[in-house]
Amino acid sequence: MINESRLLAQFMDYVKIDSPSRHEGEMARRAAQALDAMGLEVVCDRAGESFGSDGFNVLARLPGEGESVLLTAHLDTVSPGCGIEPVLEDGVITSRGETVLGGDDKSGVCAILEAVQTILENDLPHRPAEILFTIGEECGLCGAKALHVSQLHSRVGFVFDASGSVGRMVVSAPGQLKIHAAVHGRKAHAGNAPEAGISAIQVMAKGIAAMNLLRIDAETTCNIGSIHADFATNIVPDLAQMTAEVRSRNAQKMAAQAAHMKACMEAACAQAGARLEWEEEVSYLAYCHGADAQPVAMASRALEAIGCAPRPEAGGGGSDANVLNQRGLCCVVLGTGMTDVHTTKESITVRNLTDSARLALALMTGE
Repeated sequence: MINESRLLAQFMDYVKIDSPSRHEGEMARRAAQALDAMGLEVVCDRAGESFGSDGFNVLARLPGEGESVLLTAHLDTVSPGCGIEPVLEDGVITSRGETVLGGDDKSGVCAILEAVQTILENDLPHRPAEILFTIGEECGLCGAKALHVSQLHSRVGFVFDASGSVGRMVVSAPGQLKIHAAVHGRKAHAGNAPEAGISAIQVMAKGIAAMNLLRIDAETTCNIGSIHADFATNIVPDLAQMTAEVRSRNAQKMAAQAAHMKACMEAACAQAGARLEWEEEVSYLAYCHGADAQPVAMASRALEAIGCAPRPEAGGGGSDANVLNQRGLCCVVLGTGMTDVHTTKESITVRNLTDSARLALALMTGE
């Protein structure tokens, strides 16, 4: 019942629309126009103003009978994501190789739009649905964080934004804690009196060297993303800065890892006589749903109805689902068939794109 040729044409069109994070305005307008053309009530907010984007979240409502469900995907892409040229060969869609494809997450956007269009043109019985397209997902879930969830009537949601073939369900995902640290040493001339200085770079390096990083355990990861200090070689540097993250599906483990890292840096500073500034910010919280959770059960039934085996899995990344779960909805993330996301090798098959639309349709029309 899904119109595969229409779905494919829309996807090939949408990925050509430049929409890197904070520049999603044109894509948001196109999505809003598509929903409006179908006769849905469309509401556009001012979420972009909260983080310097020219875009906005798009929310539309499809009236129906029964309990309302939320179907959502995000409009922004990562870089390099401008000037995308999609290529279709042997049922696989890629970019020409200089950019990402943008299937993350325009595959989700197009699948949801096609499912709504199919319901309307075939006059299919369906439950009420809220369609939400967010901005700024890739730069910190900013659109979802700025969303006024009081607008939503649904208590159950499905986020079409996971890699892996249709059937994958991310039923648990980690929270994330961001760390910003600065070590303050003491300047000195590196040739005349280096012993009078305290090298902030050296102190920071010793602190980092003592840390347990990367894969901590099955639930927890940690990574240092940047280290910055910019001085002439004849100056003992008095400032070094660092940004890092901790992720875990266990909040206590996340806090414990951050405390371990801080203790390592404090010890290095104390030994050298340096001063430490340390800031932590929880970006989003973890979530975990069992097999009996409503969205897991609903997605499993819908997947079985379209002939795809449900594959509940734990994820390693954050998504809008983290924010929505934190704010009272019960959401899981669904695979759309994206592979090698955030790279120039990103791809998706036409089969997965079609199955994603079939899944969205089944979620709105099934039991």
